[in-house]
Amino acid sequence: MGIKILLADDHAILRRGLRALLEREPDMEVLGEAADGRETVKAVETLRPDVVVLDITMPNLNGIEAARQIVAKADGTAIIILSMHSDEGYVLRALRAGARGYLLKDAVEGELIQAIRAVAGGKAYFSPEVSKLLVEDYVSGMRERGLEDRYDLLTPREREILQVLAEGKSSKDIAKLLDLSTYTVDTHKANIMQKLSLHSMAELILFAVRRGIIS
Repeated sequence: MGIKILLADDHAILRRGLRALLEREPDMEVLGEAADGRETVKAVETLRPDVVVLDITMPNLNGIEAARQIVAKADGTAIIILSMHSDEGYVLRALRAGARGYLLKDAVEGELIQAIRAVAGGKAYFSPEVSKLLVEDYVSGMRERGLEDRYDLLTPREREILQVLAEGKSSKDIAKLLDLSTYTVDTHKANIMQKLSLHSMAELILFAVRRGIIS
């Protein structure tokens, strides 16, 4: 079975271009298109796609709010946000809304296929430009404030678990992968969150991108 996709953007020309690009891939199927946020949410309920490619600046209901509603109603659907903005604030808002991918619009064609396969497989995906900027901002910010890198506080096991968490694996999957109990994995996860002063999985994923642990 192929990856079922919904394209959501208010520009018909962009949607047509993306559809033509994706329909050349043997493992992908475009189920439909949507031109605004509310239409996107309704289409997800009807079509149940595996992946939604969603413009952040949709009319009627913006992409961030649409993503939040989609996740609440169809948590098996992965969301890739398309955006003109590469700063950390937009990326964090997208992650908090439940998005698993974040692509810059000016580079979307070359990266979209890779991003769709990544998020369909449960992983996160960011435009390389976004990852690069986040890493540079993180490093320069640490230097300017003279702060220690909290990552150094983690044990080798905690660093290993941080990476697989950021890659989208569940506690159950990690327990099986590392031959640990789920309770032990959850304990490590709590320790990681505390040491890094993180409060959600969105912040953990963003930290991992900024630190260069995932890209």
